[in-house]
Amino acid sequence: MSIDSEQLLNLLPAIHRIRDAEIAQKNGLDNGPLEDLMAVIAEQLALMEENIQQSYDDLFIETCSDWVTPYIGDVIGYQTLHGNIPDVASPRAEVAHTIALRRRKGTAVVLEQLARDVTGWNARAVEFFKQLGWTQYSNHNRNNVFYSPDLRDIEPLSRIGSAFNTVQHTVDVRRAESNRGRFNIPNVGIFLWRLEAYPHTLIPAQRVAERRYLMSPLGHPLALFSRPRTEEGGFITELANPTHIPEPLARRQLHDHLEDYYGRRATAASPIDNDQPSILLHVNDIEIPRDQVWSCDLSDDGASWAHQPPNGIYAIDPVLGRLALPPDVSDSNADPASVSVSYHHGFSAEMGGGEYERESSFALTDGVLTIQVPTPQHPTIQTALDALGGVGVVEIINNDRFEETLTVDVAENASIELRAANERNPHLALTGPLTISGLEGSVFSINGCLISGEGLTIPNTANNQLSQLDICHCTFVPGHALDPDGKPTLPGAVSITVSLSSVTTTIDRSITGSLRMVPESNVILMDSIIDANDSTSVAFADLDDNSAGAALKADACTVIGKVHAREFGTVSNCIFIARLAPVDSWNAPVWTLRKQTGCVRFSFLPINSIVPRRYRCQPDSEDSARRISARFSSLNYGEAAYGQLLLSSGDEVWRGADDESEMGAFHHLYAPLRDRNLRIRLREYLRVGLQAGLFYES
Repeated sequence: MSIDSEQLLNLLPAIHRIRDAEIAQKNGLDNGPLEDLMAVIAEQLALMEENIQQSYDDLFIETCSDWVTPYIGDVIGYQTLHGNIPDVASPRAEVAHTIALRRRKGTAVVLEQLARDVTGWNARAVEFFKQLGWTQYSNHNRNNVFYSPDLRDIEPLSRIGSAFNTVQHTVDVRRAESNRGRFNIPNVGIFLWRLEAYPHTLIPAQRVAERRYLMSPLGHPLALFSRPRTEEGGFITELANPTHIPEPLARRQLHDHLEDYYGRRATAASPIDNDQPSILLHVNDIEIPRDQVWSCDLSDDGASWAHQPPNGIYAIDPVLGRLALPPDVSDSNADPASVSVSYHHGFSAEMGGGEYERESSFALTDGVLTIQVPTPQHPTIQTALDALGGVGVVEIINNDRFEETLTVDVAENASIELRAANERNPHLALTGPLTISGLEGSVFSINGCLISGEGLTIPNTANNQLSQLDICHCTFVPGHALDPDGKPTLPGAVSITVSLSSVTTTIDRSITGSLRMVPESNVILMDSIIDANDSTSVAFADLDDNSAGAALKADACTVIGKVHAREFGTVSNCIFIARLAPVDSWNAPVWTLRKQTGCVRFSFLPINSIVPRRYRCQPDSEDSARRISARFSSLNYGEAAYGQLLLSSGDEVWRGADDESEMGAFHHLYAPLRDRNLRIRLREYLRVGLQAGLFYES
């Protein structure tokens, strides 16, 4: 019970309280000296009381102070893990779960729980002895387990070799700990998914012909992913099934399990039975129910698509991201006014913009003029920019497509931010360059947008004195746009051009094409991908594509293409994928004019690069250059595994960063540390004689 100064004062004899009040009245004070003394004593008593209460709270993991957590862990024998990995269960939660998990130690459900808690990835545990084909014991039959699969059942056949394999195998004598051996009695497999499914809500579908649409805002083949469902509560009670993990949807899978993936209602009149579907279609702002949707193969068939739907049926191809409308979609047999889709796509990280939390990255917040787009007063981005008067924020509040040519003029010592609202990802299909200019001390920021068609340029004009350009959580499509095959329409096209020497450009958590910067300017890259579409193309240089560009600092970036900079600052944890063409005028694929300043540390770059002093870079010799390489799941922008480093790159790259994480743009995910922590934790929870292998499904 708290003790205040009034309670302490009332404990004193009345004569002292009366005398104290007389002194206060005589001197015109609110309180007498005795009452002030009691206030000081009460404050210290409150601190003492709080400390006593906290000492009691420190006896319990749920309420203890952070510094007490490892001591409680020591009491129960909890083994601490390496690394400080964000977005993964805290040490407090792990210690709290330890006793409960030990009660179920050795079960597959616990191993799967560990994998999810320690890594933060979706996971499934598989006991491989259950998938061994053997002669059954007559007193212990395994019903519905057959040595030969049913060739008429498509789904089990499509799952062979995956985490959801049900087909029986012969014995595999290799060790599971080597991540190669699988089907054997002591082997347990932990299957992990590094890709996540990110939502796209009410995206305008791109019309390609009458009643034929593409779901991708860029018009390229887009593999739709399933949205993973999670169990309620802190512990899982059953092993994961395909609805619990993010994976590309197959046509047959969507057809056979339409109720799991498409729509919120079975019919227009039925109640909601799937409140968070993977795919949802709206035509003229009306939700299309599940009974009007088919999963089809809409591949090219001459000038048309195969398998056009009949009247009343909407066809979806989840592999190509295509949509076909029925012939009777409207009375006039014309296309509807609006077609929009909500879907999920796969990617490795919250980078390049998307429907994820970005509010902490906003450059301008409270107290700044903010104009929202689109509204009746400001239907276009340019009208909103003009209305700012050189200072303020233009915020795009939906995921619409905006076809405009934008010009920005920033006032003196002022800032303008063009941003997508939090958890929004609009598409700026530029019909001309995004041109930025400003007076002395001006700053322009762009956040959360997908930009295609053209790039951003800062011209060198007489009145342009722009000071700073900030790009955060944006994607400037490498190659400006994608064609129907998913290839860049202009390989090597320049995304950002800075012709003004006074500008400092910062690019953070973004994806861009090539950069062209005058040598007097400065560039800072952080957790980003700079993609010139080919290792022999120019990713970074001066405006002439040949001379040295700006001074460059980079941390945890992946650069695809040649680099020629005036100088390097500190370049850390980066990957440079660059090589000289058979006939090339460049002296080296990565090249700086000044080698006496700056350094390159914990990075992968060609052995023949001309750069400042290196520290623990790879490859470090001609011999290791023949052995070590940075390998990726994909370097084609638009694919789910774009920019994802493969484990086959070797520990020199996979664990080559300064904190033993991976090099490159996804360094901040700490994938190698998650892998290592899971292996540490599995040693404690595996039963005697069992071996566990980690298998990455994505």
